[in-house]
Amino acid sequence: MECVFGLVGKGFAIVAADTSAVHSILLHKNNEDKIMLLDSHKLVAASGEPGDRVQFTEYVQKNVSLYKFRNGIPLTTAAAANFTRGELATALRKNPYSVNILMAGYDDESGASLYYIDYIATLHKVDKGAFGYGSYFSLSTMDRHYREDMSIEEAIELVDKCILEIRSRLVVAPPNFVIKIVDKDGARDYAWRQSVKDVTTAAV
Repeated sequence: MECVFGLVGKGFAIVAADTSAVHSILLHKNNEDKIMLLDSHKLVAASGEPGDRVQFTEYVQKNVSLYKFRNGIPLTTAAAANFTRGELATALRKNPYSVNILMAGYDDESGASLYYIDYIATLHKVDKGAFGYGSYFSLSTMDRHYREDMSIEEAIELVDKCILEIRSRLVVAPPNFVIKIVDKDGARDYAWRQSVKDVTTAAV
């Protein structure tokens, strides 16, 4: 029951994701960070099959770093999103990745942006987006309360409303979420919203 969503505010973008590592009916851990730091001013929040999610996001991260190393300048968020879309499109005809991505970034020229990229290589620039079962509730909540000129505090309040709605309405709702933000000061963790701590079972 994965939940990944994000939005763009006034000079920043926020992405949030559940932290549950699930296989079939089993919960393996609830502190899995599904939001990767792509570079100093980009974030990638991904959902999908765990192997595809980890392998593909790391592949994109290393290629973005390689581009900067070779050319001396970083890719813009739009360029990184188009590269990601191209790789998914190429894989679609060979060995497709089951991964959906929200890419958030901040560029000096264009400001904050958010890109929606799904597993069949659809790419859209959006103000707000979501993937997973939680999208049914987070999208409707954001449709009702989202504004383009939101401050960081207002956006975090909206993210918390989305998390509360998911927890209260989704049958098998993930208990914990991680929230990250990117703005002119860079990409960074903002907060963890935890209702269940990760407990290590003592050996018998």
